[in-house]
Amino acid sequence: MSAKDGGGDSKLFSRGKVAELRIELNSGGKKDKNYSAKKIALKRIVANMTMSNNDMVALFPDIIGCMTIPSLEIKKMSFLYLVNYARVRPDIATKAIPFLEMDMDDPNPLVRALALRTMAYIHVREFVEAAAPIVRVMLRDSDPYVRKTAAFCVAKLYDHDRQVEQSDLIDRLNALLRDDNPTVVASALAALMDIWERSDTIKLTIDYNNASKMVSILPDCSEWGQTYILEALMSYVPQETGEALLLAERISPRLSHSNSSVVLTCIRVMLYLMNYMADQRQISALCKKLSPPLVTLLAKGPEVQYLALRNALLILQRRPEVLKNDIRVFFCKYNDPIYVKVTKLELIFMLANENNIDEVLTELREYATEIDVHFVRKAVRAIGKLAIKIEPAARQCIDVLLELVSTKVTYIVQEATVVIRNIFRKYPNQYESIISTLCEHLDSLDEPEAKAAMVWVIGQYADRIENSDALLEDFLYSFAEEPVEVQLALLTATVKLFIQRPTKGQELVPRVLKWATEETDNPDLRDRAYMYWRLLSTDMNAAKQIVMGQKPAITAEAEQLEPATLEEMCLNVGTLATVYLKPVQAVFRSARPRKLQDSPALQKQNLTTVGVTEQKYQGQQHQGQQHQGQQGTNDLTQAISDADAYFSAMRIDRVDDGFGGGGGGVTGYVVSAHAPQAVMQPAEGGGSNGDLLA
Repeated sequence: MSAKDGGGDSKLFSRGKVAELRIELNSGGKKDKNYSAKKIALKRIVANMTMSNNDMVALFPDIIGCMTIPSLEIKKMSFLYLVNYARVRPDIATKAIPFLEMDMDDPNPLVRALALRTMAYIHVREFVEAAAPIVRVMLRDSDPYVRKTAAFCVAKLYDHDRQVEQSDLIDRLNALLRDDNPTVVASALAALMDIWERSDTIKLTIDYNNASKMVSILPDCSEWGQTYILEALMSYVPQETGEALLLAERISPRLSHSNSSVVLTCIRVMLYLMNYMADQRQISALCKKLSPPLVTLLAKGPEVQYLALRNALLILQRRPEVLKNDIRVFFCKYNDPIYVKVTKLELIFMLANENNIDEVLTELREYATEIDVHFVRKAVRAIGKLAIKIEPAARQCIDVLLELVSTKVTYIVQEATVVIRNIFRKYPNQYESIISTLCEHLDSLDEPEAKAAMVWVIGQYADRIENSDALLEDFLYSFAEEPVEVQLALLTATVKLFIQRPTKGQELVPRVLKWATEETDNPDLRDRAYMYWRLLSTDMNAAKQIVMGQKPAITAEAEQLEPATLEEMCLNVGTLATVYLKPVQAVFRSARPRKLQDSPALQKQNLTTVGVTEQKYQGQQHQGQQHQGQQGTNDLTQAISDADAYFSAMRIDRVDDGFGGGGGGVTGYVVSAHAPQAVMQPAEGGGSNGDLLA
């Protein structure tokens, strides 16, 4: 119903009255041989139905009467009406079943397929019962279009009634995989995949011969048929490395297809098959083939670009050799939407190395002067993280940050302060010369994270900042009004000042401890203050070892996806779940989780999950050896080290609170209602969104 001839069909979308439409529907008589009046009336009814005019239900008997008219256009509109309102008035809808059954014998395959699809798509018991035996017959129809439709109808019937498993429909659907028509085979595969996704008992297994046949008919299928076949190949488990390599080579021409879905599904299958290949040279050669199609997708619309970019984030974490020389294609364009720019920024960060750091910093410097505040913050944060990621380039990154701070733009100064704090944590006792520059811009800090970062710097380097006590006192004027994040940082910084410069901090410490223990309702702040109070009053040397002790160095890779999540995500490249960078069941609760199936060809030693498991096991052994060897004067140092490691692993808080703990942890701990004292930590990485520049 497109608007033709200057918007003629747009007049159909006016709210009609049932009585008027009934008269129009029954008008025309024998003179109207083309049924023009009925067609116009049906168009108006369908238009009103689209506009949710539920008064159209009253026309049900009249519509059923139109189903006998030998016009494909009228049948389409009548059947559309039937599908839409059958569940509202099932008592009247069942009267249409005889007419649908008559159309199953029509010589026109389009009419047969239309009637079959209509009957199977209506979720009413009588229609489902009537459709099952007819679908069984139509699966052997002489016309491939009808067989294709019948294949999809089996999946639809299974959606209505799981008892379809008990019939022979699924066996007959399997038989269609040997059909001579590629479109029918692709449709049968799509139907079987749909049933498998929702069934707990049906298992989809494909051997090499079937997989080889499926690949051979790919060129003869439509673009969506190719997608169905490639999707089905994910159920094939190679038993030999040669099989995986041969199939990957045979489907690689699909990478140059014009349809984005075909390209992304092909990439997913090739990434899957690489897990069953032993020769790293062959894997590298295949990885090189994945780069051009991903780059080509960036020439499409912003929505497709975004999908390609989010999938590129996954692919780079699993196969870093892909796109390693293509960093320039991810440089932002002036007219890119913000969601595309931010994702490109994350990819630039991932692809940056010593060889291209000059080019990258020049680009990021430009981004930091753009209008969009959110994007500018991400660019500044990327510069800081590059200093942590690429040690030889740290000085260059810091110089760029100082250049940006000199602009005195408030949000740039605040973001730079946060990332410089992290640089100090990565490179302790280096680059302290820039502290004075930060102190010149204290008045620009009004965000909690920036304030907490600056307070951490003042406390950590209190012995090197001449007026550190005065600077802290300025922050303490508004202690009661500050958010907890800043209060925690001020408490720890004051204790650090006292430990490093007792004469300067002796007046501030009692005051802050009194505020934190007597004038606050926050239990975290109060408990930490009590801990410091008892620690300082008991043993100053122990307090210095704990508060000023060496902390684990931070890394730029902490925000990457947890290996098990990454493995699952790579098996879902091109799906909606990859946009969120979360496990499939976290996005779609009813979706079937995917994992690599075991076989003699599976390269277990190359899986990320295996590497992590081995590291954890070695770490446990190492801790056990340390535990056996601790004795004498080393007890205190070892206890402190173990405590640091324990709390670092817990990662209770997302933000750095100035105590030296790591940021970027996972929030969302769950307290069981049945055991309130037990706190259950969610699986590591399960809640991450993969944002490297968070």
